[in-house]
This record gives sequence, structure tokens and C-alpha cells, in this order.
Amino acid sequence: MAAPSDRAKRLNLKQRSKLAGEAAAAAAEVESALALPEDRQAAAFFDVDNTVMQGASIFHLARGLYRRKFFTTRDLVGAAYKQAYFRIAGVEDPEHVAEARNSALAFIAGHTVAELEELGEEIFDEAMAHRIWPGTRALAQLHLDEGQRVWLVTAAPIEIAQVIARRLGLTGAMGTVAEHVDGVYTGRLVGDMLHGPAKAEAILALAEREGLDLARCSAYSDSSNDLPMLSLVGDPCAINPDPKLRAHAREQGWRIRDYRTGRKAARAGIVVGSAATGAAVASIVVRRQVRRYLG
Repeated sequence: MAAPSDRAKRLNLKQRSKLAGEAAAAAAEVESALALPEDRQAAAFFDVDNTVMQGASIFHLARGLYRRKFFTTRDLVGAAYKQAYFRIAGVEDPEHVAEARNSALAFIAGHTVAELEELGEEIFDEAMAHRIWPGTRALAQLHLDEGQRVWLVTAAPIEIAQVIARRLGLTGAMGTVAEHVDGVYTGRLVGDMLHGPAKAEAILALAEREGLDLARCSAYSDSSNDLPMLSLVGDPCAINPDPKLRAHAREQGWRIRDYRTGRKAARAGIVVGSAATGAAVASIVVRRQVRRYLG
């Protein structure tokens, strides 16, 4: 049988991104305790990793689950490498995306949704709460104070994304949706990871459902991978941006906010600035993350 053409691969990836976005929007829930917003047509959308929170939420989640014997060190290293390469090198090759997708949440196969939700609360308290950027949290609160809804939009599992949103007093969250049958995870994703174009699809689906005017909405991210999301709204803002996003934001006249120290910002620029060394960088990141998290 002939191998799929590049066009077919791209089409398949686009379809998976659309499915992932629609699934994320469908799974998004509004906290029932929140009062109805005064401004029903405006909202704000925040990426999580390095935008709301220092570091990658999936690593913090994986660390907590590893300590609770969810999976082996070998499982963690393999999945971490694929995710680090995918994020740092910015690779969009359909075959590599498929590998990353298949490994992203495989480690929770056989566990229950209730189990992950309960542990997500514990892991947030022990590993994530103190990593929230105060500046980004303040920006989110400004939108809430103006009567607007605020949503997290992240590649992290929807279960942990909803925990973060709830703990920060936000409206809700959209994240990667893992397939489950009768409350038990199958180890497969619904569509793709909520990454890049899939985030834009999620926002479009949510905007249609909630009657939002995207021209009056805001979006925040640190990564050029989120340009599809940022370009959807009338008020995009780069938070702790990578070099490509910073350059694009300056060219377009977007707001830029950087809450890192100068040294951390410079180091981030060096890491992301050379896509040609993405594989080597990913390998180094994984080794350091694993040593630090599991040590």
C-alpha cells in the first residue's frame, strides 16, 4: 500500500486539530458558583505553560503521578522527550505529531477520570500553586473585574486545566481531551493535543456557543505556536514571549509583558532561537527535568 501523501497528512492533522478544538470546547464547563458576567460578548483566553504558570504543567502533573506509581521512569522519559521536542523544536511534521499524540496521555490508560481529578487537586497544591505568575494572574483578574469571562486554553489534560482554573477563580478551561469509556481512560486522545491550530478551533467553537465577539476578546500566550489563537482576537498580548512571538508582537503593535528575570528571559531566547538544534535541546531538557523531578 502506498504511503499517504504530504497533502493527505496535512489534511489529517487539520482534521484532528479541529476535532480536538471542538472536543475541548464541548468539555469546557463554567463554574456554577460564578455570577453571570456583565459583559457577555467579551472574554479573555490564557495559555498556561510559561504564561500563567512557570514551567510546563504536564511535567508537574507527571511528577505527581509518578510519585503515586502511575507509570515507570522509562515511560516518563519516553513521553517527556516527545513532548519536549514537539514544543521546543516547533516541529509540525504530521508523523512526529502523531507520535507525540499517541504518547501524550497513554500513561493514564486504565485509570479513572475521578482518580485523576482527585489527584489533580493534590498535585496543584504541592507543585503548581507557587509557580503562578502574579503578573498574569493580575491580568486575568482585570478581565474578571470588568465582568468578562476568563478561560484557560492549554495542551495540558482538561482535568488538570479545570483544577487550575477553579483554584484561580477563573470561568473555566479548555485542554486536551483524553478518551474514556465508562469513566476509564483508554489511553487515546479525542482528535489531537490542544496545541497550535487546535486552540484556535477550540476558541472558535466556544465563541459560537457562548455568543462571543472575538473582536472584543483578548488572548495571552508565551509561544509563537499560539499565533493562530492570538490572531483570532482583537486584543492579543505576548506574555514572557519566545523570540519569534516577541518579534511578531512588536511588528503588529501587540502588547508585550515579561514577568521573568532578565537572565531567565535571555536563556529562554537562546533555547528557542535555534530550531536546528531542537532535538539536542529537547534531550537536554528531558534529562534535566527527569533528574530534577524524580530526584
